[in-house]
Amino acid sequence: MCWSATADLVAGTAVASAGILCVSRVRRARDLPIAALPLLLGAHQIVESVLWRAGGGTGPATDAWAAIALPVLPLWVPLGVLLAVPGRRRLLAIPLAAGLATAAVLAYCLATRTVTADIRDRTVGYLLDLPHPAAVVAGYLLATVGALLLSGDRVLRLLGTVAAVGAALCALLWRTEFVSTWCAVAAVASVLVFFWVRGPRQPPGGVRAVA
Repeated sequence: MCWSATADLVAGTAVASAGILCVSRVRRARDLPIAALPLLLGAHQIVESVLWRAGGGTGPATDAWAAIALPVLPLWVPLGVLLAVPGRRRLLAIPLAAGLATAAVLAYCLATRTVTADIRDRTVGYLLDLPHPAAVVAGYLLATVGALLLSGDRVLRLLGTVAAVGAALCALLWRTEFVSTWCAVAAVASVLVFFWVRGPRQPPGGVRAVA
């Protein structure tokens, strides 16, 4: 999320372009989900720019934004990390299981309830009635941030740290309705993913391979 339609469109286009570059540099098929993460985040911001211009409310843009943010990401991230770091399959099964459960709950809520976007000056609030919201948020964070931190990969752990700090900061700024800064976090994430794509890899046994 950014603070205006223009900011979302510009940032989303830049992040999506970085995602295309990351995907084009992938050397292993199993790295594609993580490499495509900036592309997904950029598309997400572009969708929100449409939502800004529509004045919020309900509709296709709101539903598309919620679909990516809610059920897609908590499943995409842990699955992508598991594919990219197969040597940690047992450990990474924990955030993947959390992602599956969280995505199922969120997908059900989106299918049976209405999500509404509420534009509040320089932020956008999304309203959706969730059962046991604290548990859902905990599962979401375990699936996304947890998978990155448990990956064992130096760059992915850094990405997880940036996501955790960024999420906390963005939540604080959103609560004060000051300004939304998630687009900055997405931009930093796209740079880290690019370095990860270009860096050396560890085979399943944990010995670093020569790129």
